[in-house]
Amino acid sequence: MKRKELLIIIPVYNEGKNIRKVLTDLEQFSDWADILIINDASTDSTNWIVKQMQYPMISQPFNMGYGCALQTGYKWAIRRNYQYVIQMDGDGQHDVSNIPRLFAKLKEKDENGNCPDIVLGARFMKDSGEFPVSLPKKIVYSMFRFVIYKITGNRISDPTTGLQGLNRKAFLYYSKYNHFDDKYPDANMLALMMLIKFQVVEIPAVMHMRKEGKSMHSGLSPFWYMFRVCYSILIVLFQVKVLKMDTGVGLKSADKI
Repeated sequence: MKRKELLIIIPVYNEGKNIRKVLTDLEQFSDWADILIINDASTDSTNWIVKQMQYPMISQPFNMGYGCALQTGYKWAIRRNYQYVIQMDGDGQHDVSNIPRLFAKLKEKDENGNCPDIVLGARFMKDSGEFPVSLPKKIVYSMFRFVIYKITGNRISDPTTGLQGLNRKAFLYYSKYNHFDDKYPDANMLALMMLIKFQVVEIPAVMHMRKEGKSMHSGLSPFWYMFRVCYSILIVLFQVKVLKMDTGVGLKSADKI
């Protein structure tokens, strides 16, 4: 049987009310994509449901954070020689119809014959579906768009999307020690990747509001999150522009990273 190129990784924390439907909806892609659940020490029925549905799962020994769960998935993908990763949330907000389009975009060459390293599934592009956003989150997203544009020159409409496709070069870089934020890997990681010359593009995505459970960015937490990520962006800027860390690494091939 031909080995699959694509691994779909899903970090979950207490998504027992949502994960069954997400996995059921993903079954249609089983011929050409594998699925990995990273259970970040859930205390509800998440663990039991995934085991019952017989999907591969890595269970963190204690709650280590969203970014740590994602990096665990990247390491798994590297060791099992996948060429592409699509990461999505386990809460049902990311419509599975986005998966084939993200995968196709990862393989699409531009006018110079280059494929993107990272493809973002964006909520706020012209052809994206309707997605209501609270005022605190609108402020946060606007701030991140402004900061990313000022330091990279690139306009990103949805700098906090968790729906992303990555080629092997990108998730190999992310998998290495001290290359990935273990808590909030969002606009800060995009700024880093663009500064060190990885190719990042966006496509419109269909997303839904969470129906069950609690978001990690509910209430006033988006403002703490904004300050945390902005601080991380400043560190990224200092490392790349002043210390010259990893300058131009995105231009290298995966076997030289």
